[in-house]
Amino acid sequence: MREAVSLLGMVLKSSPVGEYDRRLVILTRERGKITAFARGAKRPGNALMAAGRPFVFGDFKLYEGRDSYSLASAEVKNYFTEIVGDVEAACYGSYFLEFADYYGRENVEAAELLLLLYQSMRALLKPALPNALVRLVFELRAMAACGEYTARPPKPVSDSASYAWEFIIASPLESLYTFVLKDGVQRELRECVEMNKRRFIDREFKSLGILRELQK
Repeated sequence: MREAVSLLGMVLKSSPVGEYDRRLVILTRERGKITAFARGAKRPGNALMAAGRPFVFGDFKLYEGRDSYSLASAEVKNYFTEIVGDVEAACYGSYFLEFADYYGRENVEAAELLLLLYQSMRALLKPALPNALVRLVFELRAMAACGEYTARPPKPVSDSASYAWEFIIASPLESLYTFVLKDGVQRELRECVEMNKRRFIDREFKSLGILRELQK
């Protein structure tokens, strides 16, 4: 009989398969991005129903197949229901999931990216932190975690914006969301992060388009 593996992760995507199953994309600490099938997860009362939704973070017990995994059970540590219940926060959170899906790789450990994703979801729940700043921090640190960044801002900026750039890249993840910026400094940082994204990212994100429409 196959031996189950236990992986810490967060559900990035969930889509229906057939009448009762769901296909999940999970970013895991140990094995990066994986595909898993939750059999019967659409059946009312099924034990896998609650775990088969985006934003769910926890320990997933899975059986490994040739090209995918089968989800046996999950110990959920956080559902992030507060994010799901807030339209703007849900748009930001969905964008973070899509961004992590873009950078996640199969069979490549993703401890830093997963912890960043988790900390960023928690940051969205802090009223003192502007969601737009959380987004900038997440984007820059995610790109830095994957080696796609410049050590200094890509254009001349104020000392405060330059310090913020370097702080985001180098600080422990637990310390990332411990500051706010003045409007002018945040604007400078946003321009630099956008320049970095244009240099390294070759796609548009659907959830970001929805967020922009929401904010109009």
